[in-house]
Amino acid sequence: MQRQATTGELLRDWRQRRRMTQLDLADSAGVSTRHVSFIETGRSLPSRSMLLKLGALLDVPLRERNTLMISAGYAPMYREHRLDEAEMSAAREAIERLLSAHEPYPALAVDRHWQLVTANRAAQALLAGLPESLLQPPLNVLRVSLHPQGLASRIDNLPEWRAHVFERLRHQYATTTDPQLAQLLAELQAYPGGEAPMAADARAAGGIVVPLRLRLDRTQVLSFLSTTTVFGTPRDITLAELAIESFFPADAQTAALLRAMAEPGD
Repeated sequence: MQRQATTGELLRDWRQRRRMTQLDLADSAGVSTRHVSFIETGRSLPSRSMLLKLGALLDVPLRERNTLMISAGYAPMYREHRLDEAEMSAAREAIERLLSAHEPYPALAVDRHWQLVTANRAAQALLAGLPESLLQPPLNVLRVSLHPQGLASRIDNLPEWRAHVFERLRHQYATTTDPQLAQLLAELQAYPGGEAPMAADARAAGGIVVPLRLRLDRTQVLSFLSTTTVFGTPRDITLAELAIESFFPADAQTAALLRAMAEPGD
């Protein structure tokens, strides 16, 4: 049976991932470097309040902060509710309002593994015609976008978009150490489509974003810029790991096409 990491080992790993020295962490926490060293080597067990402070300073995900608490013999600090539970009604309504208000532009909510939680009508319309096997729950939006039978065949700038997705996943894995993200990245990289550095599409958008160019037919292309919204100061693991992906038209033609697609009867 694999040995469980100690509290000190876990903290040292998170500190190194955040590229902080013991002195950096000690100064931020208002303690001595010697105290941080003693915690990491197991010579001193941090108090509950100190462990919470160190977890916050190291930006440890809430799920992993619970792991830290348990490793030190304390009760978990953060609860995890399903979105359909009564305690989450306010958050659930806020998510639905955000998605609805973004019409006629696509928006969707995803969990930490990029599985679809909910989507507005505009986002659902973009998935029309895809194989049912890809749309069965749990629907992974990155798999749907890069799978050769998914949206990949419609993405005009597929190599650039793949590179953008892979970079986001690498960063997310480095931040969370979630092994499922590493597995997802490996799966997506095995799909055909290549990778490319920033090209003309990104430069046309000012060089600061990578647009998603989605072809509707031979003459019509939707060009999107995307943003990510997360809940501020969440106290629940589900909310902390939930993100809302909103897509905005990158040009006037896209805005007009989306408004037309949203008209009744279309």
